[in-house]
Amino acid sequence: MELYQRNLRWKLLLVLVAIIIGAASFLYTNWLAHKMAEEEHRSVALWAEATRRLSSPIDTPDDNISFLSHIVESNTDIPIILTDSALNILASANIDYQETRKEKTLQSELQKMVREKQPIEIILSETETQHIFYRDSKTLQNLKYFPLIQISVIALFIVVAYFIFNSSRKAEQNQVWVGMSKETAHQLGTPISSLMAWIELLKTQNIDSELITEFEKDINRLEKITERFSKIGSKPELTPEDLRKTIVSTVTYLQTRTSQKVQFDMQFPVDKNFNTPHNPALISWVIENLCKNAIDAMGNSGKITLSLQNDDKYIYFDVTDDGKGIPKTQFKTIFTPGFTTKKRGWGLGLSLAKRIIEIYHQGRIFIKQSEIGKGTTFRIILEKSHFFNKSAIY
Repeated sequence: MELYQRNLRWKLLLVLVAIIIGAASFLYTNWLAHKMAEEEHRSVALWAEATRRLSSPIDTPDDNISFLSHIVESNTDIPIILTDSALNILASANIDYQETRKEKTLQSELQKMVREKQPIEIILSETETQHIFYRDSKTLQNLKYFPLIQISVIALFIVVAYFIFNSSRKAEQNQVWVGMSKETAHQLGTPISSLMAWIELLKTQNIDSELITEFEKDINRLEKITERFSKIGSKPELTPEDLRKTIVSTVTYLQTRTSQKVQFDMQFPVDKNFNTPHNPALISWVIENLCKNAIDAMGNSGKITLSLQNDDKYIYFDVTDDGKGIPKTQFKTIFTPGFTTKKRGWGLGLSLAKRIIEIYHQGRIFIKQSEIGKGTTFRIILEKSHFFNKSAIY
């Protein structure tokens, strides 16, 4: 229900943003249309005045110059400069300048206009000619750039919407993970309790004690698995412990339940500190997944090397196998939920491992290197205890 309400809020927000973009686009287009209407009204008024003058007696040159100056000054949008035949500036309009720099600014604008557009020539008499130089009006410039601005806004909206829906989809996937994990833990609880009761009954019978001990180990393992599933979606308890202890415990359990053709080689420096805040049950799950994947990649025969290194801030844990290797094209997709190269399985192991390392432990997990036919190295990076920021875990 909470997820549904959050998705609904995001959808309503996107609809609101779309309405705002549409309204802003409408208002801006309406403003441009209004400006163009004003310009057309002024053009018609000047056309009418020019017609009146043509039908009246011939005006004097001074009257013509006055009329041209009136035309220039009546324009409120188009940058215009009126010059004589020698390009001396007679009048200007819609050019901003400081009074102390008027002449320099107008000359600079005139040079730009000369380069941009052909001037309009006005013949006043056989000996007198004037020119009107001009540039595009602000309204016309806005019209030119408006489609680009609109496309950019729409593209930005689409990108934002994509990331919002992608985040919503990931949140929904996380809810599915949590629900599935907790349900799995709940379903495992009953048969585990029953198995524990059967073990107690077997202890009263004349049965090899070593066999019962192994049964107990497996049941304890099932309990740990159930604990792992129950922790998904919860705040895991992280304690600063030696990572070597967690690795050795996990590998020891796997060795007795793996083919003797698989060798485990643990390379841990004894003179270094590998303490890091972690949840042993969850980290053990990650190690187990990496080792089982390595065993599958080697065809149940080969060598798995587990090594630890560190520096002043980080601990580096590598799991290397001599199996079939992984193509570079799969280095990232291999951590995607549902991705698997096996005939069996759901493709969830590595995606869960990534979640445990990167979300719960603020670390990183990735394929350090892999070569087809020679093997693969997975690397986990965790911060050492005195650098770990517990407030950033959740």
